[in-house]
Amino acid sequence: MLEQLREDVFRANMELPARELIIYTWGNVSGIDRKTGYVVIKPSGVPYENMKAADMVIVDLQGNIVDGKLKPSSDLATHLELYKYYGDIGSIVHTHSRWATIWAQAAMCIPALGTTHADYFSGDIPCTRSLTSSEVFGNYEKETGKVIIETVDSKKVMDIPAVLVSNHGPFIWGKDTCEAVYNAVVLEEVAERAYYSLQLNKEARMSAFLLKKHYERKHGEKAYYCQD
Repeated sequence: MLEQLREDVFRANMELPARELIIYTWGNVSGIDRKTGYVVIKPSGVPYENMKAADMVIVDLQGNIVDGKLKPSSDLATHLELYKYYGDIGSIVHTHSRWATIWAQAAMCIPALGTTHADYFSGDIPCTRSLTSSEVFGNYEKETGKVIIETVDSKKVMDIPAVLVSNHGPFIWGKDTCEAVYNAVVLEEVAERAYYSLQLNKEARMSAFLLKKHYERKHGEKAYYCQD
């Protein structure tokens, strides 16, 4: 069942330690098949060195296991909230990568400071508010998804394909698993560069017109970057 998506999600998960975005089991990737509404996600707490494509768990949008012998990621409910709300998202990545998590723990957005950021994100990477006590001790993972939705500008969900969950870490997405992991790698890089840039100049910012130019030359209607 969904063998290609299962393989894609497995390979995307294996990219996380390979790209130094996680250590141990500190992350997960999922993907959705929009025709069936089924989601494929990494199993919970399984060491990456032992993981196989067959271990990926298939669930429906209510979180019921459709196929798989292992428990799905503990972050499943967060992924499901995002898939249900944003129809354009095809894959979601969650990590505790060092630099993006530093910003999340500081409860700060990552400002757009230069063209590297602007090539992939059309504005600042937002950070959510902190969850309330009732949210944390209620359906925590589902409430995490809800606070992401509360924070993210729906009109820009694919233009700024990442968010920081306050005191927690980043969630990143894309149209498919390859794009989602790619965006996660870029996020980590711009998070580190922003940190050091602000050490040198606390007032550093980039102009709105330069940000717009760099984003649109890769993603706009008249994009001319690359061969396509």
